[in-house]
Amino acid sequence: MRQFFKMTFATICGIIIFLVIASLFFAISLAGMLASDSATTKVQENSVFVIKMDGSINERSEEGSPLSTLLGQADMEIMGLDDLIASIRKAKDNEDIKGIYLEGGLTDFDAPATAQQLRDELSAFKKSGKWIVAYADNYMQGAYYVASVADKIYMNKTGMLELRGFGGLGTYWKGFLDKVGVEYQAVRVGKYKSYVERMTRTDMSDNDREQRLAYSQGIWNYWLKEIGESRKVSAESINQWLNDSIPAFADGNDYVKCKLIDKLMYPDEIKAEMKNRLKLGKDDEIKQLTLSDMLNVKSNENNDGDEIAVYYAIGEIIDNPAQDMMSDGSSIIGKETVEALNKLADDDDVKAVVLRVNSPGGSAAASEQIWHAIKQLKTKKPFVVSMGGVAASGGYMISAAANYIFAEPTTITGSIGIFGMVPNFKGLVTDKLGFTFDGIKTNKYTHFEDELVLTKGEGNEEVIKYMQGYVDRGYINFLDIVADGRKMKREEVDAIAQGRVWLASDALKIKLVDKLGNLDDAVKKAAELAKVKEYHKKVYPAKGSWLDQLMPKENKGTYLDSELRALFGEYYEPFIELRRNQLRNRMQARLPYSVRVK
Repeated sequence: MRQFFKMTFATICGIIIFLVIASLFFAISLAGMLASDSATTKVQENSVFVIKMDGSINERSEEGSPLSTLLGQADMEIMGLDDLIASIRKAKDNEDIKGIYLEGGLTDFDAPATAQQLRDELSAFKKSGKWIVAYADNYMQGAYYVASVADKIYMNKTGMLELRGFGGLGTYWKGFLDKVGVEYQAVRVGKYKSYVERMTRTDMSDNDREQRLAYSQGIWNYWLKEIGESRKVSAESINQWLNDSIPAFADGNDYVKCKLIDKLMYPDEIKAEMKNRLKLGKDDEIKQLTLSDMLNVKSNENNDGDEIAVYYAIGEIIDNPAQDMMSDGSSIIGKETVEALNKLADDDDVKAVVLRVNSPGGSAAASEQIWHAIKQLKTKKPFVVSMGGVAASGGYMISAAANYIFAEPTTITGSIGIFGMVPNFKGLVTDKLGFTFDGIKTNKYTHFEDELVLTKGEGNEEVIKYMQGYVDRGYINFLDIVADGRKMKREEVDAIAQGRVWLASDALKIKLVDKLGNLDDAVKKAAELAKVKEYHKKVYPAKGSWLDQLMPKENKGTYLDSELRALFGEYYEPFIELRRNQLRNRMQARLPYSVRVK
């Protein structure tokens, strides 16, 4: 017995000692991360800024949990366009940084305009007289478009270049739903408002095909033009090559012959090329700066003068935080956004507000609440919109009240329309599984929602008519919001609305945007409207601290969600979309698809 107690006591002591040591290790590691995060990076002479073109690039960065990092469970890196642009500008202004090295080519972007903005910033860097070199084992289309701005593009001798043009196959669920006994009852306004078609058709409608082809061709033409100008080849010849062959399966030497790649080489050879540019010896080390390093390099940005607030509105527009748990990224929560905008309106230190919008829309009710807050804010100070990759449907509604709207040339916008969808499970639940439903009611429509979902009959048709009237009123309201903001008549807006998605360069011609330009242009315009000469910008909402990341407010999805998404990739999205539809507001103003590009 004595031996048992001795062993038990020793085990308990061992566990306590282990926990103490582990806690100390965690505390030291966390302190180190906090210190490194706040430390200023000292740039050494003759350095290179290395941008790893792998992972994803979104509007703003999304940092993982520090605990996950410590445990080696960090997700694939998600870089923020805002961080990249700020870092490229620091590199341009720092005389010790001689060039930029774009390493890798598997990056995907949250929208074509995100890739375009990154490329524009690299182009400005290059015009300062510094060099850019790109190298990758393989190039995806979006990454190659960005890399094409480089002075030299190199690729592995066994590498692959994926140029193929823009397009995409939509998933249509009606055939599957018919087999399992589920039918979607949909109402919409706008012949181009195609969100409902995924659940009610087996193929793409002519109207949807028309709009998708128009903006896809517009973006592709823009990309081809920029690639051609940088590579000194005609856009027509590149396009012809894509129609005559599949570049991904071409011999590497064909890329060089077509002038899309300068030279094929192995990784050790690119290192020698970089040393040659930096005039280093064979045994000298290349001084490299990562994105994390550059974020801690001191900025030359002026913080004097009056404040111009830049508020980021990114992701789906939703009614409440509970819906955010179904999101795999950022969301615009109606009530929180309204409160934030009201604070900016009442802050005397803020002289003007710029709303940076990157949203496919979402809840029509939440969108209108945000629009109303903006209308009130505009009575106190200038309000300017800067559209990022997407500012469509509800994303356009919250933009419409602005004094001035800027959009990137490849921004996707418009989609002024409304829809609603309700699934009917009678074919599955009653016809196939045998469940039946009966009960009492004091009024004709007491159970209208349950009956709409679980039964069929003339009563449902009447309810659908009421739903259609509800959506019709929402559409008229949307038209009036746009007409008021853009100084147009309702009939003029209706002619260009109908749920039609527009490329910004086309939206400019029909007065949905005022000018093509970037976030800096929007900030400059806001200062001009506020009549301030000395100003600085301050970004809202602020990014979370390390403590915020350790103690997140909500659980973004579940472990099973993340595992299924990792396994099935983009093919998992339609299934998660079915689940999201049950949580969403009945009336939606949103795009029917993702515009993410690889």
